[in-house]
Order: sequence, then C-alpha cells, then structure tokens
Amino acid sequence: MRSVGLDLGACHIAFCEVVNGKVMRKGSVRRLSELKEILGPGTERARVAFEACREGWHVHETLLKWGQEPLMLDTTRVKQIGVGQHGRKNDAIDAEVIAMAVDGGRVPLAHVLSPARRALRDKLSVRGELVEMRARQVVIIRGLARAKGVLLRTCATSNFVEHAEKGKLDADTRALIRPLLATLRIAEEEIARLDAELAEIAKGDESIRLCATAPGVGLIVAATYVSVIDDAKRFRNAHAVSAYLGLVPGEATTGGPNRRRLGGITKQGNTYARAMLVQSAWQILRNADPDDPLRRWATQIATKRGKRIAVVALARRLAGVVWAMWRDGTVYDARFAAEQSAKGLKRDAQKREVVAAAMTRVAQKLKRREAKATALSSRARGKTSTEATL
Repeated sequence: MRSVGLDLGACHIAFCEVVNGKVMRKGSVRRLSELKEILGPGTERARVAFEACREGWHVHETLLKWGQEPLMLDTTRVKQIGVGQHGRKNDAIDAEVIAMAVDGGRVPLAHVLSPARRALRDKLSVRGELVEMRARQVVIIRGLARAKGVLLRTCATSNFVEHAEKGKLDADTRALIRPLLATLRIAEEEIARLDAELAEIAKGDESIRLCATAPGVGLIVAATYVSVIDDAKRFRNAHAVSAYLGLVPGEATTGGPNRRRLGGITKQGNTYARAMLVQSAWQILRNADPDDPLRRWATQIATKRGKRIAVVALARRLAGVVWAMWRDGTVYDARFAAEQSAKGLKRDAQKREVVAAAMTRVAQKLKRREAKATALSSRARGKTSTEATL
C-alpha cells in the first residue's frame, strides 16, 4: 500500500508519496482538492498521514470519502518520528519524514473526535471567546472610568452594563465607552443563546448529565470535559486521563530511580478543559459541603502545602472521579468518592434514590442555566430596543 505524508499549511499543502522506503513523488498544491488525481476516488488506496490541526478534521473526512485511510498524527509526539530533526524543518521535509514514518509503521496517532463532539467543542469555543471578550471589555471600561476619577461598583460581569449606565460618568466618557457597551449587550445576548443551546444538548446527552452530578461541575464544565475526552473507554485508568489533560507533575529521573524529581504540572492537552477543572476545584474548596470527601481531602493538602497546590491536586482527582462516573454510568456519590476513580462503581450498585437525587440536582443546574440565559437575552433585547427608540 502507498504511504503519503501531508504537511497542511495555510497557503499550500506539501505532499510526499513513499512506496517500500522509496520516494515516488513529492510536491505541493494550494488546496486539498488539487490532490484528487493522486488521492481521489478511483485511485490506489493509500495511508495518508498529517498532523492534527484545525483543518485536520475536514481533511480526515474528505480522505475517507475518497476511499483512503487517513491517519491523524499526535503533534506532541511528532519529534519521535524525526520532524524537525537537526533543525531541518520545512514543509517538504516534514511531508517526506511523515511519509517515511507511515511506510515504516511508526506513526503516533491522535484521537479523532466524533462529529457530535466536534460540534459541541465548536459551540464551546465560540462561547469561551465571547466570555473572554466580555471580561476584557469590562476591564477596559473600568480603566477608562477610573481615569476620570469614577470607580464603578463591583458586580457580576453579566450585570456590568446596567451598573455602568448608572455610573456617574461625564458625557465625554459615556460617548467614549458607548461602542464597548453596545458590544457587551450583543455578547450577552449571544452567550445567552449559546447557553440555551448547550442546555438542550445536555438534556439529550447522558454523559454530560452524569458528569454534572459531581460537586462544582456545572453544565459548561461537564460539556467541555465530554467534548475533550469524547469516549471514556479509550483511557485505561484515571491517571491516564489526568496525564492527557496535563494535570500530572513533570518528572525527571535522569541518573537512576533514586534521583526522581517532580516539577509543576505538564500543562499538556486542552488548556480550556484544564482551566475549567481548576475552576471547579476552587468551587469545591470554597463552597462544597464540608463533609464531602473531595473537599476534606483538598483541605488537608491546603493546610500542609497551600491552597494553590491543593486546588491543582483536587482538579486532578476530580478529572479521575468524573471519568470513572462516565465510564461506569454512575452518578456522584459522596460515600464512595474515594473509591470511585480507582475501583469504579457500577450503576446497579447505587440505590435508586441516590441516582434520582443526583439527577434532580442536574436538572436544577440546567434549569438555572436556562433561566439565566433567558434573563440575559431579554435584558439585552430590551436595551437594544430602547436604544433604537432613542
């Protein structure tokens, strides 16, 4: 079978075809459709490898339709096959190195998300950007107000526009921040719309609802976790999940096992999912039931090593507990939280009232999210219509 390596770029795609260790052809094209003569329908079947990237999913689906065997490479391990070796890294060389690795059967594969998880991740990406943009603009507006000697009162970000309009600002400052306030109203309306859509997705996705039964894990955190992990059964244990999310400490054992050194967490994997788990860990440490085993465990670490280390450790444990719940189809049960990530807990071992109570809590979380989304959307539409009238 042919082995083909692709280096996907913004302006062109470099390709290289290898058969039995020999380069048969190489070159570059401007877009994927120009490779139809080599990889299109009716051509000889080939294993086609390329690095994971944004357009990687589209390339994967297109190659499948063409009847080829697409292989998406794990970008964190491509150096193992020689990409960038000796400082020689350009598109043509990368394509050839990838093709040689495919021909030799030594390619580190990345997981390809299912279409449903990709759609979920796209919605979460848009929502995350809107939330970050809203936070940045609130900071800018507060800074402009402070420059005029006015301190805007502390409030939730979702209520900031209303409080900013009531602030004692002069006419020039109000005119200056008017575009930012208008943008914030639109952002709030769009965030509310996305929250409503995510709530509907959660109602039909049992995995999201199961994950949301854990303390500190709401709709957005559960949806983010599910969109990144995709399939719980592809991990062998909770430690593998934590490592995938970059929540395990870096390690250096050069010089023998007696010289083991542990550093900060690796921060590999999805940054947004890791940040969401850390936020959930803070929520547990501050607001969870004092008798909850996760909070008690984290509190003991905080007493000895400080809250920051305790929160990261709790995020790592939470990732494992949520994964075990999803794997076994169980809800969070504080009585078995310590064993849930290690030994697992079958659904039929949980009492019906425990499952019912957990699902009731999830329904309440979804209801609060929908209510908040409706309120934000109504408020934003009301402000917009008022401005139009004026």
